[in-house]
Amino acid sequence: MSTARRHTALPKAEILIEALPWLTRHNGKIVVIKFGGNAMIDEDLKAAFAQDVVFLRQAGLKPVVVHGGGPQINAQLDKQGLVSEFKAGLRVTTPEAMDVVRMVLAGQVQRELVGLLNQHGPLAVGMTGEDAHTITATKHSPEIEGEIVDIGRVGEITAIDTGAIEALLADGRIPVISSIARSADDHHVYNVNADTAAAALAAALGAETLMVLTDVEGLYADWPSSDEVISRLTVSELEKLLPELSSGMVPKMEGCLHAVRGGVGTARVIDGRVQHSILLEIFTDEGIGTMVVPDAQGGART
Repeated sequence: MSTARRHTALPKAEILIEALPWLTRHNGKIVVIKFGGNAMIDEDLKAAFAQDVVFLRQAGLKPVVVHGGGPQINAQLDKQGLVSEFKAGLRVTTPEAMDVVRMVLAGQVQRELVGLLNQHGPLAVGMTGEDAHTITATKHSPEIEGEIVDIGRVGEITAIDTGAIEALLADGRIPVISSIARSADDHHVYNVNADTAAAALAAALGAETLMVLTDVEGLYADWPSSDEVISRLTVSELEKLLPELSSGMVPKMEGCLHAVRGGVGTARVIDGRVQHSILLEIFTDEGIGTMVVPDAQGGART
């Protein structure tokens, strides 16, 4: 190898060595990633996401992908003349809208993501929360300003069965899970918020990390007055902030809170608009989002 080529290759080796402590720390650990936002509709970001997830798997981690499909669902509802309505940050889901949600999540978004991952080998397997009773739910009726509100076929998770996911992980596969659930009596199918589903699965799987991709840099300290991102906070600090958050961030941050309280090591909200944000977050110390940690781990970000 010529001296010039050696100098060009050396930074690559240095980058790999820099990642070594993180590779060692995360080896064999489960990482649940909620795929959403712009990363779902931008072709370059989708491809980069698939590369990141495959890299995690090849680096010895066990990634599990959970996805919703807000933009795609909105587009299909519009096409069918059905109105998209949200209350308390959750989609109002009529029986007609539920048919669309199910079709788009399992038949479109999931298939595309599985296809992108499988360009790198026979790795990804698609499933929904309905499969093998992975996610069981009951009707969710949120309280808004003191009133119980009917938002249709939206589910509140009552049970998680991780058996099918664990079997796939043991076989070296990457589970890709659509956030749809069934009722315990199998009579109803529910639309479950993907942030909530990812958090519940992370806790049930004993994941080391929950990562939630979104379209902002992280949790802002004083939005809209400031765009300063809170890089790290404890679950107690987050709990105090929840009533002040915008409705779109509430399910994400409640999910992070639930996951860490449920034993997940850390929960992170990261900017899915940044290519390879997952790798930047896991394998460098330049954390690019907001990390939620247990109360015992307060202090500066590491």
